[in-house]
Amino acid sequence: MKVWIALLLALSLPMSAFAEDAEKKPEEGAPKAVAYVSLTPALVGNFGEGPKLKYYKADVALRVSGPAAEAKVKHHEPLIRNQLVMLFSQQTEASIAAPGDKEALRQEALKQVQDVLTQEEGQPLVDDLLFNNLIIQ
Repeated sequence: MKVWIALLLALSLPMSAFAEDAEKKPEEGAPKAVAYVSLTPALVGNFGEGPKLKYYKADVALRVSGPAAEAKVKHHEPLIRNQLVMLFSQQTEASIAAPGDKEALRQEALKQVQDVLTQEEGQPLVDDLLFNNLIIQ
């Protein structure tokens, strides 16, 4: 009889430990989940001046924190795409020729996306902008 009681007590201990873990709430200071919103299809257009047309193709991803920010960014995707197309079409061949210039373009694109979202949502929502692929021809 004592063996059965000891066995039942031993089996009930792990279950109560699991129940306590399930009841714990996530910490409020815990980091939000990071998501990447890809702007598909890729942004394609022409840029520069002169008799010969120059083309760009940019695969862009936006890093956001949390599902709420992801949904809002997807909602405003047409406005974001327009802003980026306008920015890329204003470039000249000299302004994006060097690798450092591409980084400056990425920073400017991020700033403009954040400005647009701040106007629409009251906060920037986008933490970073990444070029998955940037082809200049």
